[in-house]
Amino acid sequence: MAANRAADSQEIGRNGGSLMNTVDINCDLGESYGVYRMESEESILPLITSANIACGFHAGDPATMRQTVQQALEHQVAIGAHPGLPDLQGFGRRRMDITPREAYDMVVYQMGALNAFVRSYGGHMHHVKPHGALYNMAADDDRLAEGIAEAIYKVQPELYLYGLAGSAMIQAADRIGLRSVSEVFADRTYGPNGRLNPRSQPGAVIQQTEQALAQVLRMVKEGIVVSTEGTPVSIKAETICIHGDGGHALAFAQELRTLLEFEGVTLSAPGDAR
Repeated sequence: MAANRAADSQEIGRNGGSLMNTVDINCDLGESYGVYRMESEESILPLITSANIACGFHAGDPATMRQTVQQALEHQVAIGAHPGLPDLQGFGRRRMDITPREAYDMVVYQMGALNAFVRSYGGHMHHVKPHGALYNMAADDDRLAEGIAEAIYKVQPELYLYGLAGSAMIQAADRIGLRSVSEVFADRTYGPNGRLNPRSQPGAVIQQTEQALAQVLRMVKEGIVVSTEGTPVSIKAETICIHGDGGHALAFAQELRTLLEFEGVTLSAPGDAR
């Protein structure tokens, strides 16, 4: 059985997966607000190639946005807006019943807020990556995905949309001519449909560093991820999301970067536009 599964994995990697020699490492940052502080954020910047900065709805505040933009520019990290649902208490992870027009308005509003800080320091925005529940909802909802993609295209059509690999967001971007970047997650498990397992599900978050590193390497080098049911799933890994809010976030980022460089993978933001 194990031999058959390995053969299946190789076949998917050859025919359906996308093997990457260059990959981006992104991290959600700027998530402090008020007296609540995220301590390790600046330390992780030298280890990543793009940053998704919270825009005040699910996390972040004006001072945090300004400081994070300044730090990202100093480290030559590509800057992206990280718009979420208006839910500070739930950190933007609770689903809301919103229309595509409401999604459009939320994304335009939050892009504008972050872009003002970026421009004030002479920088340029690079991408947009929705956060949390908004991201997950749009992964499977064509109309929400279209609202988000349209918002980006209308405001700054040169930007990239970071979305879950194989999701409705990637498809929506492709339909309107917006550049998309297929995202995979280092510390999350996948179902057989290629979707992230819900955080409420046991085992949804990978706790062991070695397991997370092995998953990333397989996604990047072979173009597959093994689901929680043990089946190989084809996946396109153009950017790897790591999270900066865990106790071992910095150490994991260092190990991941070292591993990928050792394996001959070039680390760079899409288009290398900073």
